[in-house]
Amino acid sequence: MKTARTLAIALGALAALGAAAPAAAAPFTLDPPVVLTSAGQSADVTIAAMLFKKLSVPVKSLPAAKAVDLEGAKSLVVVAGFSSKGLGSAGINRDQEMERVTSVLAAAKEKGLRVLVLHLGGKARRGVQSDDFNTVAAKAAGALVVVKAGDEDQLFSKIAAERKIPIDLVDKISDATQPLGKMLP
Repeated sequence: MKTARTLAIALGALAALGAAAPAAAAPFTLDPPVVLTSAGQSADVTIAAMLFKKLSVPVKSLPAAKAVDLEGAKSLVVVAGFSSKGLGSAGINRDQEMERVTSVLAAAKEKGLRVLVLHLGGKARRGVQSDDFNTVAAKAAGALVVVKAGDEDQLFSKIAAERKIPIDLVDKISDATQPLGKMLP
């Protein structure tokens, strides 16, 4: 199955890059300029942009960001969650999206960007279609902010513990502004 092969390649590439977590003693910060993108093309990236607007944080929102779009950025925020409708609107298929996401995460690592992963979609952005994107993104993150309903099986909590990175679990999307606010300089 091509999708399984693409995921294996993506995870292997990220492992080869040695996506190391920041030191546990240092709090995670989002340093501007910030690029905001999607991993799976869900509409949740638009919601994330509104959260940053509420916090008065300018972000360059590029749902289909490419490595070149990271020029000059210091932080990358990835909103994880799959949407077949979103992929259709972007004119790409699942494998192309995984390749794009993997490339952007690799470029962020190479450039030393701070990477935050948001999972805002709860149960709707979990399962067979979404979890490949959720896993690839979370394993490249320096910190996670996750709506609790999306972590009932502890997928994100386990990745955070394994990688020794901070995770903030929030009850609802609007609550994400609290941990995000603490990450800002």
